[in-house]
Amino acid sequence: MLKEGFWERPESKEILQERAVLIDQQEGLESLEEQAEELTILLELIREEEDEASLEELKKGLKELEKRVGQAELAQLLSEPFDRNNAIVTIHAGAGGTDSQDWADMLLRMYLRWCEAHNMKVQMLDLMPGEEAGIKSATFLVQGPYAYGYMKSETGVHRLVRISPYDASGRRHTSFASVFVAPEVDENIQVDINEKDLRIDTYRASGAGGQHVNKTSSAVRITHIPTGIVVQCQNERSQHKNKAIAMKILRSRLFELEKEKRDKEKQKIHGEKKEIAWGSQIRSYVLHPYQMVKDHRTGVEIGDVKGVLDGAIDPFIKAYLKNRLEHKAKKGEQEQQAA
Repeated sequence: MLKEGFWERPESKEILQERAVLIDQQEGLESLEEQAEELTILLELIREEEDEASLEELKKGLKELEKRVGQAELAQLLSEPFDRNNAIVTIHAGAGGTDSQDWADMLLRMYLRWCEAHNMKVQMLDLMPGEEAGIKSATFLVQGPYAYGYMKSETGVHRLVRISPYDASGRRHTSFASVFVAPEVDENIQVDINEKDLRIDTYRASGAGGQHVNKTSSAVRITHIPTGIVVQCQNERSQHKNKAIAMKILRSRLFELEKEKRDKEKQKIHGEKKEIAWGSQIRSYVLHPYQMVKDHRTGVEIGDVKGVLDGAIDPFIKAYLKNRLEHKAKKGEQEQQAA
C-alpha cells in the first residue's frame, strides 16, 4: 500500500476490501481466544473451590463460545472480496415454453423464501411474466450481510425433472432455468461503459404496476453490444428510474464478467481447470420417478425436495463455499511451490 502507484492500480480497491475482511477476522479470532481463556480460568476456579454455583455460568459461556466459533467458521468461508456486498440475482427460463417458465417461477419463490428465512431484504428490479404461467425472467436485489457471498453459489443452470402439470398426457418433462448472480457494485468502483456500445430500447411494461405503467413506454431494455449482455427494468413508473436501475444492473454484470476473465487468466497461468463455468448445469431437482435434489459440483444430495423448494438450500451453499475455500488453499500451495 505504501508503494508508489498503488492507488492508481485498478485492483487497489479489491485489495483494500480484502484487507478489511482479514482485519475483522483477526480481531474476531483474538476475541474468541480471550473468551476461551476466561472460561478456562473459570473452570480451574470451579475445580479448586468446588464452586458448583458457577457451573451454570460456565455452561452458558461454553454455549455462547460454540455459537461464536460456528459464526467464525462461516465467516472464513465468506472471506473473498465483495462477499459482503448485496447481490443482484437474475433468473431466465430456458427452452421449453410454459414448463420452463413455471420452473423459473419456482426458483424465484425458492430464493425469496431463503431470503425471508435469513432476514434478507429483497427489491424486485424486473419481472417478466410468462404467457400462460410462471415467468420468463426476473431480476432482484438481495440486501443483507454477505448476500453476494451466499448467493454466488447459485450461478449456473438448474434442471427440473417432473410430470408436467401442463401436459394433458401426463408425460415426464425436463425443464431448465439459468441463474446469474453479481455483486452490487459500489459507485466508487470504476466500470468503463462506453455510451456508443449501448443500445437502449423503451417499451410498454407488462404485468403488475397499475394503469400508468401500461400506457407509457416506461420500461427500459439496455443491450451492451460488445458482450451481448441484455438487462431490463420495468417495475418503476418512471422511464428515468428504470434506466438508472438497468444501468446499475449492467455495471454489476460487466464487473462480474471482468472478474471471471481475470480468474480464467490466473487459472491458465497455473494450468488449472475451473470448477464451474457460466452456463453449466450445477444442480438437478428430480420429482419423478424418485425425489432427490443433487448438486453436481459438490455431490451433496437431499431427498426433501419440498423443503429445498421452500428455501432450505443452506447445505448446498455451505458445501460449495467449503469446496471453494479448499480449492483456493490448494491453489495457494501450488503457487508457493512454483515460486
